Parts: sequence; structure tokens; C-alpha cells
Amino acid sequence: MKKRVVITGLGAITPIGIGKDAFWQALLAGKSGIGRITRFDPSDYTTQIAGEVKDFDPAKYMDKKEAKRMDRCTQFAIAAAKMAFEDAGINLEQEDLSRIGTLIGTGIGGMDTLHDQYKTLFEKGPGRISPFFVPMMIANMAAGQTSITFGLQGSCSCVVTACATGTNAIGDAFKIIQRGDADVMVAGGTEAAISPAAVAGFCAMKAMSTRNDEPQKASRPFDKERDGFVMGEGAGIVIMETLEHAVARGAKIYAEIIGYGSNADAYHITAPAPEGAQAAKCMAMALKDAGVEASGIDYINAHGTSTPLNDKNETLAIKSLFGDHAKKLKISSIKSMTGHLLGAAGGIEAIATVLTIANDIVPPTINLENQDPELDLDYVPNTAQKHVVNMALSNSFGFGGHNATILVKKYQA
Repeated sequence: MKKRVVITGLGAITPIGIGKDAFWQALLAGKSGIGRITRFDPSDYTTQIAGEVKDFDPAKYMDKKEAKRMDRCTQFAIAAAKMAFEDAGINLEQEDLSRIGTLIGTGIGGMDTLHDQYKTLFEKGPGRISPFFVPMMIANMAAGQTSITFGLQGSCSCVVTACATGTNAIGDAFKIIQRGDADVMVAGGTEAAISPAAVAGFCAMKAMSTRNDEPQKASRPFDKERDGFVMGEGAGIVIMETLEHAVARGAKIYAEIIGYGSNADAYHITAPAPEGAQAAKCMAMALKDAGVEASGIDYINAHGTSTPLNDKNETLAIKSLFGDHAKKLKISSIKSMTGHLLGAAGGIEAIATVLTIANDIVPPTINLENQDPELDLDYVPNTAQKHVVNMALSNSFGFGGHNATILVKKYQA
């Protein structure tokens, strides 16, 4: 018999706040975290804006010496995991650490490290490359270092599925617990790619907004004037447990995860499949996995990137799957506030979805000033709305055609 899986801890590092409470309050206030890039001089770039994490001090969460041997994306993951464990109230000294696993992904990995070490190589030669270069850069180190930091000896792995990473990580971790291979999983995504090469690469693709003079209005999902996504950074990590484990230790339970879908467009390296056909099937897979009808869904945390194709195709996918019920759904994109955290997007969006269910308040899609007439659903424009949310989906769709959806519901004993 499948195990019931509940979410008991939340750790968020985002451009609009560090910690779940600061993050949630900023979402409800419709606060934008987008501004001019400060991590390097963006003057020569067509896009000069991003959602940077401000006031992050790794020394608050880990040993200073160890932090220097980690890329920023790994530092984010460990800090968010520490917050999530504290929020969950788990005393690791009293746990069987072989039954606690780690599944943390990243879309790009140690981009800052890669940039810095290539600069050293070209300017000073191979003899000056750091011995920590490879273990700082490789994508699995967010999971590996989290496992080492907390002594977690269960399944430890990493997902790299571009913008679907965080949702795939949480969905895969859900399945590990459900089948009985772990009692607790630490899962989510992390990203720190606001670096010269990565930004230049996305600029070259013409994928990002160039609304440099109005950074806080640049990310505008479902708006007629949307012109591309805005890059963000951060991490979103959740603690998931079997219901039995959570109840036995008297844990507070935010919500229950009951469904997961994952499939591929098999269409194009960056563009979504026409009319969102596979995205619709991915959501349908999550519904089938949970054993619920489409009519039971109250809210969708949309992928909602603010690109012309994504927002159109995601809307078509929702209408295709939900039919008449699509008009009754509340749908919002928090990327309007945080920007697109790439591999970490699904992590912070899962947290937003869980808090939506726990509080019965739907965060808004800000900057939705002139809704695209082709996109005619309820995207919760500009202001948070009180609304009873018993079940919700969170969608993530990534370059390479990766689609992932999780289904979360209100916990009932």
C-alpha cells in the first residue's frame, strides 16, 4: 500500500525575501524583487535586470570556511534546507539518518565558479586553478553537500531538467517516500546563475525581457505587453515525511502531496509543443496519480514565465484539460514578483502553493495591467485574493521539453 506523504517544513531564499514568512508576506503584498543587476556591470547587455537575492550571508547558516568551498547555488541549498529542518522541528539526533534522503536539483549548477575559474585559467594559466573547482561547480553538489552537512544517509541524488528541476525533484522525492524507501526527504531546487556568461547566453537567445527602464514591471505573465522572462536566483526546499512519521513526532502538517506527473514534449530544445498538448497530459498524469477529478482542483500555480509562447500554451493546456472548469480556477504566476529562478522555480513555487492551501489566500500575478485577450482565464491580477483552496497543482516546464506537475491538497487526518 502506498504511503501517505505530507509536507512539514519549508525553506525559501528568494529575491523578495529570505525565509518562508518574509517570502509569503512579500507575495501577498505583490512585491517585486526585480532590479538592475548588481553582481556585475550589465551595461553592455540587452537585458540589464534580474531578481537578485539581497542580504544573503552564508555564515548565518554554515561554517565560513566550508562556505568558501561552495558555489553560491550550493550555499543557497544548504541555507534553505537548514530553514526547512528548523521549520519542521526535526531533531536529527533522534532520527534514523539512513531513512532520510536528499533530492535537490539545479538547472545550471555552479555558474559563478565556472566563470571565475575560466577567468583564472585564461589570465593566469592552469596552475592557478582551484582544487575545489570541480566539486564546487558540478550540479550534484547542492544535494551532496546538504547530505554531508546534515548527515543524511538515505537516497541522495540530483535532478537537472532546466526549469522543471525543482518540481521534478519534489515529485521524485514524493515517490521515494511513497514506495517506502525513505521516511523523510529533503527536496527542491537551487540556482545562482546571475553571472556574465549565463545572462549573455539568455540575451543571445532573445528569451529575456528588455524592459530595463522599468525593472519591477518587466515580468508580466499573461499580459499583452509581455516580452520575455526575467532571471532570478535562490532556493526552495521542502521537508516531506510519511504521515506516520510526522504524526508520531507530533509535527505540524502544512499539506499533503498526493499526485505527480512528468513527461516530455519531444518537440524542440526551447519552444513548448504547440497548444500545450503535452503540458495538458502532464497535469492529467498528476490527477490520475492522485485519483482525483479535474473538477476538484481550485488553484494552479502556473509556470507563467512572461514569454509569449509559454503563457499562451499553458493557458491552452489548462483549457484543454479542464474544459468548463478552467473558468472557475484561480491561476497565478509568482514569477511576476520573483522572476524565473530556473532550476529553483519549482521549489519556491511548491512552497507558495503549500502556503496558499494552508492559508486559503491566493497570491497575485502582478503587472497584469492589460490582459492578453487570447488568455481569458482568472490569473488573479495584481492583488491577492481570499479563496478556499482544497487542492492545487504547481506546474513547471523546462528547456528540452521537460514537463512536471505536482498535486497538493489540504491535510485531513
